Amino acid sequence: MKRLKVLFLPSLVELKDPWERDVIQAIGPKHDLRFFKYDQPVPPQFEGIDVVIDFAGDSVTREMADAASSVKLWHLLVTGYDHFDVKYWQMKKLPVANCPGVFAGLAMAECAMMFMIMLSRQWHEAQACLSQGMFYRPLGFELENRVLGLVGFGATAKALASKAKAFSMRIIAVDIRDVPEDERREFGIEFVAKPPDLDKLIPRFDFLSLHLQLNSETRHIIDARRLALMKPTAYLINVARGALVDEKALYAALAEKRLGGAGLDVFSTEPLDPDDPLLKLKNVVATPHSSSVTDGTSRRRVACVAENVDRIASGLPPLYLITS
Repeated sequence: MKRLKVLFLPSLVELKDPWERDVIQAIGPKHDLRFFKYDQPVPPQFEGIDVVIDFAGDSVTREMADAASSVKLWHLLVTGYDHFDVKYWQMKKLPVANCPGVFAGLAMAECAMMFMIMLSRQWHEAQACLSQGMFYRPLGFELENRVLGLVGFGATAKALASKAKAFSMRIIAVDIRDVPEDERREFGIEFVAKPPDLDKLIPRFDFLSLHLQLNSETRHIIDARRLALMKPTAYLINVARGALVDEKALYAALAEKRLGGAGLDVFSTEPLDPDDPLLKLKNVVATPHSSSVTDGTSRRRVACVAENVDRIASGLPPLYLITS
């Protein structure tokens, strides 16, 4: 296997460990690993580079693509790439790969399950009661027999279905593909519907959880009209992409108690202003886009990238290429 020159574009938001450590451990012993310096000229740093490992895809410039004439693969260390200029890279004949959802699905599903449990047990109210010495309240509700709607049935939704099944929830999935019967049984899915059926199903959901990529078709897929279709006691869960939801419409529905609550890990604008009204609502539980930020996700994603680096070094085609 050939020893390659690999350039790592680190995070600009101080996300070093375990990501950088895992990259060094997985790539360093086999290949010539270098770290990009954002305060130094771009072209010289790309000379002779075979593979670029891009931490998030949000700190790149077209100048980098222009300088990457020797690069055989540009690998994003994340799943989502709606913020990455894929078309320009493809125009420059630079193959781009990502780490598909399966590498972070477990972590994201755990966060979604946490949101559902916190909301069902009225977390904010419980903390207020505790701080005031009031015990045996608030009244929560159990998840058993509650209906969970999974919009999108990829890796994260499957992992969440497995967890919801253990809580004896009733699970309905909405997906563009035909889900085989054995897969439905494995994950405890009552039935799988197609996207055109979403409006008819929304009124049945006690929890609506989003598991979609962000594109022109899915942006604001949950808007004011669809929020109005939800039960006033229902909850919205979003660990996928913030812009899947019309946040102004969501705030109005939550503030006016037309919706039971929401569990949110992602937002249309990030980082979100700490004083954003959405975060002040007592029926919202939120995390700072950290659902996939776990030690396990880091190891799995870096292993995904390392496999592709080794494939390039062995003359094999890379996996997980972005083709659209």
